[in-house]
Amino acid sequence: MANAKNVNATKKVTPTINAKVKDEDQPKLPMAFAMAMFMSPAVWIGPVASTRSTLLPQLFSQIDSAHKVWAVGILGMVSSLTAAIANLMFGAFSDVTRSKMGKRKPYIVIGTIVTAISLVAIANVQSIMLIIGIWVITAAAENAVAAAIYAQISDRIAPRWRGTISTFYGVGGTIVPQLFAILAAQFLGDVRVGLYVMAAIAMVLMIVHILLAQEQSNLDEPKATMNKGGMIKHFSLPTKGARDYYLALFGKFFMVLGHTIITTYLLYIFTDYMSMDDHAASAAISVFSSIMLVIGLVFALVSGILADKLKRVKLLVSIATYLLGFAALFPLFTAQPWTMYVYGILAAMGTGIYNSVDGALNLDVLPSAETAGKDLGLINLGVTGAQMLGALVASMIVTEMGYQAIFLFSVIMEVIGGILISAIRSVK
Repeated sequence: MANAKNVNATKKVTPTINAKVKDEDQPKLPMAFAMAMFMSPAVWIGPVASTRSTLLPQLFSQIDSAHKVWAVGILGMVSSLTAAIANLMFGAFSDVTRSKMGKRKPYIVIGTIVTAISLVAIANVQSIMLIIGIWVITAAAENAVAAAIYAQISDRIAPRWRGTISTFYGVGGTIVPQLFAILAAQFLGDVRVGLYVMAAIAMVLMIVHILLAQEQSNLDEPKATMNKGGMIKHFSLPTKGARDYYLALFGKFFMVLGHTIITTYLLYIFTDYMSMDDHAASAAISVFSSIMLVIGLVFALVSGILADKLKRVKLLVSIATYLLGFAALFPLFTAQPWTMYVYGILAAMGTGIYNSVDGALNLDVLPSAETAGKDLGLINLGVTGAQMLGALVASMIVTEMGYQAIFLFSVIMEVIGGILISAIRSVK
């Protein structure tokens, strides 16, 4: 009996992953869905982010130049707070939706339509406060789309393909902000036309996405019970079987926090910490951004496929997080521009891997496939919170301890994030 116990104790336990589609049910990669996920960031990230970062600041400058900085700050705060609430809320609503269009498609379609209408409305407004008020609607609609789009992977993709599909999404998310930033810059002379163009692009690409994704009716799916137990299940924080989920959530939080405190003050790092003039700093930022884009894209392209081949998702995500911490050591010890380029190379490798594979890890640690939208929304809330907190923490660190301390803090945050991710048990 003792020997039998020892054998059982040493038996390897195969991790179980909550997934509606099993590996044996999906022998081939669904390429149409992969393409839908590749271009999906262009439905919401592209039009809305480029409007927020480029077109609206220009519009504020034209309406009231004296208060444009204040207006942009308020807009950023409103966007973050609305995103935090809307992503979680609409993710939960989509989980319990039963319709001829499916559970996610209604939020993608309606959210995009509302986004487009709000952009057109802003184009015809000359009041900063009214624009910010309309933007609350825009941000809420954008996050309804965001929450529903990514949750489709949990609904439709087997674990064997999640790394690859996440790569398509991650590569799209890497390319889209850059392309739309360039596009938005072409309309600085006529912001109104730019807003119309962004609204039209969102609508067209939404149609392309839903045609490729081909989400079907889910009326045959059992209806979610909306008694006390059902409400707790679908609209509260997960508790049962959620250990690895929270490790992934907080691992992501610390990773994003560590990276954000550096990128928030990128210009001032070059000018104040490394004593470059404005012209040299501008050139340095261009080089840095190019490094981040090109190398990040290369590593994003290969990482998800590699994760699926090796069956190692957690390993790659933890390596990426530690790599970001290692990158911050270079500018920590030497205030020379080349150290930021080294940081850019290593950070691009890390973020490329992370953007490509982290989504698959998040899906694999979900406590329940039935509440995927809500639970993924909570993870997105962690990211938003880290970005908001990162800007605040960075300003406090610089004020009290100087720019060098930013890099030390970043190393510590990335190490904590890496340790939390490495502690996940259910995913290799």
